[in-house]
Amino acid sequence: MDLSQIDPILLITSIMVVSTPLLFAAIGEMVVEKAGVLNLGVEGMMIVGAIAGFAIAVESGSVIIGFVGAAVGGAILSLVFGILTQVFLANQVPAGLALTLFGLGLSALIGQPYAGIRPPQSTTLDVPLLSDLPVLGPILFQHDAMVYLSLFLVTATWWVLKHTKTGLIIKAVGENHEAAHALGYKVVKIRLLAIMFGGACAGLGGAYLSLIRVPQWTEGMTAGAGWIALAIVVFASWRPERVLLGAYLFGGIGALQLRLQAAGANIPVEYLSMSPYIVTIVVLVLISARKSNAGTAAPASLGKMFHATN
Repeated sequence: MDLSQIDPILLITSIMVVSTPLLFAAIGEMVVEKAGVLNLGVEGMMIVGAIAGFAIAVESGSVIIGFVGAAVGGAILSLVFGILTQVFLANQVPAGLALTLFGLGLSALIGQPYAGIRPPQSTTLDVPLLSDLPVLGPILFQHDAMVYLSLFLVTATWWVLKHTKTGLIIKAVGENHEAAHALGYKVVKIRLLAIMFGGACAGLGGAYLSLIRVPQWTEGMTAGAGWIALAIVVFASWRPERVLLGAYLFGGIGALQLRLQAAGANIPVEYLSMSPYIVTIVVLVLISARKSNAGTAAPASLGKMFHATN
């Protein structure tokens, strides 16, 4: 194995690209869980966003329209989950699992005509002067617009949750929905909006896979990214800045294993490919063991049904 073949600058830039779908999905799910809802259908929403964005981009000839369509597709699918769990009071865990299975099947059906087709080409945003800087230029100023949008979304989410009334309401609903309802807040409406926001973010993450990172449509191409996004939310203790750290950490493991393969690492490819998922499991086990003694940062009403009595 020749580690000299691994360019650290290219490795860092690839980490940002690989992490972007995880960051979109994780920040959206974090907002959903902050509102007290556990949606295990992130994988399903991501794969639907991947095919929706791909198909719309191919038919319209615009990557931008494709991303808008992916966000709308993810939001609509999440709304189905929201109606089932918030209006009809279905259990959130099986409803989320059903959403994932439905999304995987629906995407496979819709995606059949698009196999082997290339989407419209996306462009990178080279920031004048700054993109020519050594080291920092290629790392920070030579990415596509969606990378910057994901970073902006994290910053905006942190600001809204920490410094606005909207953020306080979302957290209040997640911590104690009965008290929030008693204060006059529309718990179901707030949770439905949060769920749709999470679905839109997951759709954007899926579309990033099919339109920029790969770019092509392949059945099941999310390959567990939705489950890793769920793990990142727990890893981050439901804090936006830690979601960014977690997404780049888990994405970095995936990017590194690809670079090690290219460098001829004397490790079976199967072991390298499973490394991101092994690390995910190990991290969750360690977090679970630590929090068993120190309590949990999870919203108090997370996963609990809400039924308005008046």
